[in-house]
Amino acid sequence: MATTSKTGDADVTLTDAIQQEHALSFWQAVKLYPKAVGWSAFVSMGVIMLAFDPQIIGNMYAMPQFQKDFGVELDGDYVIPAAWQTGLSLGNPLGQVVGALFSAYPMELFGRKWAFFGCILLTACLVFIQFFARSLQVLLVGELLGGLVLGCFVVIGPTYASEVCPMALRGYLTSYTNLCFVTGQLLGNGVTAGTASLGNHWAYSIPFALQWFWVVIIIPGIFYIPESPWWLVRKGRNEDAKDALRRLCSEKVDVDATLAVIAETDRLELEMEAGSTYLDTIKGVNLRRTEISTGVYTTQVLSGIYLINYGTYFFEQAGLPTQAAFNMGIGFLGVGWVCTVISWFLIARFGRRRIFNIGLSVLIVLMFIIGILDTIPGRPSGVAWAESSLMLVWNGVYDLSIGPITFVILGECSATRVRSKTIAVATAAQAVVGIAMTVAIPYMINPTEANMQGKLGYFFGGLGVLCLLWSYFRIPETMGRTYEELDILFDRNVPARKFKGYQVDIPAVSAES
Repeated sequence: MATTSKTGDADVTLTDAIQQEHALSFWQAVKLYPKAVGWSAFVSMGVIMLAFDPQIIGNMYAMPQFQKDFGVELDGDYVIPAAWQTGLSLGNPLGQVVGALFSAYPMELFGRKWAFFGCILLTACLVFIQFFARSLQVLLVGELLGGLVLGCFVVIGPTYASEVCPMALRGYLTSYTNLCFVTGQLLGNGVTAGTASLGNHWAYSIPFALQWFWVVIIIPGIFYIPESPWWLVRKGRNEDAKDALRRLCSEKVDVDATLAVIAETDRLELEMEAGSTYLDTIKGVNLRRTEISTGVYTTQVLSGIYLINYGTYFFEQAGLPTQAAFNMGIGFLGVGWVCTVISWFLIARFGRRRIFNIGLSVLIVLMFIIGILDTIPGRPSGVAWAESSLMLVWNGVYDLSIGPITFVILGECSATRVRSKTIAVATAAQAVVGIAMTVAIPYMINPTEANMQGKLGYFFGGLGVLCLLWSYFRIPETMGRTYEELDILFDRNVPARKFKGYQVDIPAVSAES
């Protein structure tokens, strides 16, 4: 995005436009693009829906009424068998694999706006299956079908955010995706904590029904969402792109200069033979960009984030009373929400690479401490609270670092012509690893299986070390770079550790070109 005092002036060069974008501060960008901020946040609400569903399912495993209606008796109590926990929890990651890969097609054919609309309508219909389910079999069908659609939102949200905002806001609006994840999880914990004490089916039916709340909020605003100007330019609809830009920014923004930057970036990628198919995501320089996107996203799972979906159940199995486990689950995500907001200040000051690597290092240390505590002979009673508290700290560090910064890197490392498909591939890869975790974690936690409790810290700590070795050598610093500059840096195969200080010279191009 670019601004200038010479609106429509043909003498404005591409270099001028880029320099003006570099000079734009956060508050200047907010004043110039308030509508872009609002619409980006609006589209990202789909991610809240995506996060809410697996969170309520994970919490229901610790819900007495759900255990009684859907579980089996064990020593006088009711439990949901590990196999069914795995099956139900697979709906979301399986959906992300298929839904994410599929979503790129309607996004490319019909645009971001109408792909979002279609997913909202389908979600509204599929919630009926979950709401009226009275057997694990029917509920499994509802979770699997619902997951297919919900998986699309995690591609649509970051893609739209990265394409409607100027560089000064890019990190904030893409990392906002993580805040939406935490918000959905926090609401899921809050709702299930509030209904867990009910002695009838409403204990779990109310959480399912509340998914319609987001549909009711979103549908009226769908028709007013400006389409992505980047998508419109790729479709040759320059006048529509100009109109979309006017709807996203204030009158002080030079729309012609902004459009010139978008068109020139698209031309440069075509010159670099950057296509727009899934095959193009692994061709030439795009292979490296897809690897980075996939690597940061899968690191989230490998470092232990899927434990959040079982947070309440984990706390209960660690030794906390049921209500204390639910309360800890709420505090767990409350800390995450606050830390995600704080992360925006870190992103503005320290960039991407440093935050990711330092944050991951701290997460690894915390996981190993949790594992060590769990191996104390005799396992003193205070260990349960200590492990749970450290998990709370772990979640705070996660949401200060690799949680939000991953979505920033996804938007910045992917080429604009294949951005939706690169994010889709990364999402699908993350979900495949998530499926493995979804299968494994119930068996590792469940008291009738491995009953590992806090010893899971060794498992995730070890995986985190491997991820840290990769990230140190592969993640570049993308802060303060326009998309065209990033294209050039990747095309020149600049090493990750040299991205930050590398000088890029861009020739002047008329705004009319």
